[in-house]
Amino acid sequence: MLCQMPTQVDIAIIGAGAAGLAAGIFAAQANPDLKIILLDGARTVGAKILVSGGGRCNVTHTRVTPQDFHAPKRLIERVLKRFDEHAAAQWFESLGVTLKTEPTGKLFPTTDSARTVLDALLKRCDQLGVTLLTEHRVRDIKPTPDGFDITHQSGRITAKRVVMATGGRSLPKTGSDGQGWAIVKRLGHTVTPTHPSLVPLVLADAFFHGSLSGISHEAALTTRVQGKVTDRRTGSLLWTHFGVSGPVAMDASRFWVIANAHGQDTSLELSFLPDQSFESADRWLSPTDNAAKQKTVAATLAQRLPARVVQAVCAHAQQGPTDLAATTLNHLPRDHRRALTRSLTELRLPVTRFRGWNYAEVTAGGVPLEEINVRTMASRKTPGLYLIGEILDCDARIGGFNFQWAWATGLIAGQSAARDKAD
Repeated sequence: MLCQMPTQVDIAIIGAGAAGLAAGIFAAQANPDLKIILLDGARTVGAKILVSGGGRCNVTHTRVTPQDFHAPKRLIERVLKRFDEHAAAQWFESLGVTLKTEPTGKLFPTTDSARTVLDALLKRCDQLGVTLLTEHRVRDIKPTPDGFDITHQSGRITAKRVVMATGGRSLPKTGSDGQGWAIVKRLGHTVTPTHPSLVPLVLADAFFHGSLSGISHEAALTTRVQGKVTDRRTGSLLWTHFGVSGPVAMDASRFWVIANAHGQDTSLELSFLPDQSFESADRWLSPTDNAAKQKTVAATLAQRLPARVVQAVCAHAQQGPTDLAATTLNHLPRDHRRALTRSLTELRLPVTRFRGWNYAEVTAGGVPLEEINVRTMASRKTPGLYLIGEILDCDARIGGFNFQWAWATGLIAGQSAARDKAD
């Protein structure tokens, strides 16, 4: 696949990540006679694929809907109709990647190795004659009467069509630093403010998270901006030495990050009992049954929560010298009980910052979808230019949805660019 660089091609795809590789494959399948090249600045491609899903690569989900994405739903729906989760699963099977469905609905390769996914994509590009050039970082793209003049770190190349698949700013150590936005701005596009999404959150050092590092459990997180609820979601929370992670925290992070970046008063509240309100939880801790009354607070909470979590919450909610965890429910004063209930259902997490772009799985923000034709992924600003994947202002919740976006937009742009050239 690695070969001498041509000076003229039909389609140049900038960025050889998930979306770029998909675009190359589908363009070559649509028109095998085209000369197609993938240009990437990294020494080895597919770094994000390899680190995704804990190194297993969650390629898609059993059910993908527009509601899973943060972008205009009508536009997302048009994209997903062209290439949905079922089509994606069948495509990977055709590439020799057998998939398995986990209880969460996530689809992984049966090998539990992201390398299986990347190798299959690279192999298919090779079979189709798609040229891949690494360490060819593109610095500028200028329209010409016959297409585009592309300047990269090793020289220049001309292309009749260009597909921008340069990604966002997440995981910059993989080579994704947002430079593509500077290029498309010069080509007439706008870029909305960009923020990390699906990123762990750091809590104040004095909080009790450190004692719970490594523990996960179901929880609900509520984000309030200027006192109003902007998001509430339930899922698995993972406590870490620095704060919180896990699917529910990663999904909630975009709302906290964006609001905080705008200087708005933002808070994140945790409920250890996601299926209960303050009132129902308070009733649970003030039972009428005699046997239940004789149980200690710790024994009661242990029915729902890990022991270390119970101890941490009790210590946090404790008022006065009495050991709250060891107190029986019939001897629990009303004000102490309600303070405990508040900690169980409305615990404000002291978020100080997000962990950093190197830990963000995706970028929120980018080129607005209204600036492209979602039927083709073609630019409405520059003829012959296509934009796909994370460079666009579209991000999704955790669970394979962002990869589904990459595959779908890659298919649409690849096929469209191939037909455009053929016409």
